[in-house]
Amino acid sequence: MNRKQALSFYLAGTLGQILLVSLLVWLLRAGEVRVDYGTPIGLFTLMLGGLSSAIWGGYVSIRYHHSSFKQLVRDFFQVKQAPLNYLLVLIFIGLDFLPLVLSGKMIIPTWYLPIILFVKALVFGGIEEIGWRYFFQPTLQEKLTYIVSTLCTFVAWSLWHLLYFYIDGSLAMVKLLPFLLGLFSNCFILSAIYTKTRSLWLCVMTHALINSLSQLSSTEENLGLSLVIKVLIILLAMRIASSSMEKAKS
Repeated sequence: MNRKQALSFYLAGTLGQILLVSLLVWLLRAGEVRVDYGTPIGLFTLMLGGLSSAIWGGYVSIRYHHSSFKQLVRDFFQVKQAPLNYLLVLIFIGLDFLPLVLSGKMIIPTWYLPIILFVKALVFGGIEEIGWRYFFQPTLQEKLTYIVSTLCTFVAWSLWHLLYFYIDGSLAMVKLLPFLLGLFSNCFILSAIYTKTRSLWLCVMTHALINSLSQLSSTEENLGLSLVIKVLIILLAMRIASSSMEKAKS
């Protein structure tokens, strides 16, 4: 399987699967069947759609890199990382949620709730990284620049999310512009982390942290400060990625 075939196969499989699940959900709802987190059929469609990037990313990555499922699992749970790599994650997370912290919009009612949300987000969120950062973006970067690869990933990842939100029933409640701005900066955060560390686990963990902390946050924030922080995040991500790629070449 060559690079072009691998990328096409991944996108066709991932987007095709979640699109088919979306059509199934549409048909069920048209027949007045309740499809959401509170029903067995809802959970089934959420898992089937939500796992699409992981399933196709894992399969295509193994084929393209002549790797193995055992290696994929090992990379997913490779928690032993350099302390500086974990520090990088904390810096990005700290910056990302700084506007909410400063405005007092972070709400943690019980100490154990963030832990529960984090574990849930590993499956409903973090596992996506097998497709997007572990396979798709690094394969794009074999021929394209870091910025172009990140933008391509953002477009595909955005479409995937909109289909997923239709499946879970939250699409009508999504504030599109703030969501896309957040997803855009998250693309740079996650791609920079993978480019520097080559760690699937750190991307999975970071994604899960972003999702779980977002559920503890109010959607209202200082828009001006948020935009400034997102620009800083993107510039920092570009600098880290550029430095890492230069070191890899030397």
